[in-house]
Amino acid sequence: MNLYEHTIIARQDTSPSEIKQLTEKYSKIVEKNQGEIVKTENWGLLNLSYLIKKNKKGSYIHFKIKGKGNLIDELEKNEAIDKKLLRYLTVKVKKFDLEANYFGKREDEDKKESYKN
Repeated sequence: MNLYEHTIIARQDTSPSEIKQLTEKYSKIVEKNQGEIVKTENWGLLNLSYLIKKNKKGSYIHFKIKGKGNLIDELEKNEAIDKKLLRYLTVKVKKFDLEANYFGKREDEDKKESYKN
């Protein structure tokens, strides 16, 4: 089994319930193709580096997936025709980093801010 990190960017006007539906939709595609979702992260609405289809922001959803290569082909085929998505990216990795939370607030930074004030 190969390990993949897969990120999709949904349009900025996508509602939270639609984000949940997108997450469930692509999770089902992974499971249908003998894959396993190890972790799903909703990174939220973030600024894009440049305009994509007249959008300045995008809702990021990140998946950590175990599966075969044909699973990724099927997943990306479905994402290419989805009008709610702006971009998607899949990266093959050697191991998952399950501890790091890159887009969450850090408690240490919050404490430093309170000491400065």
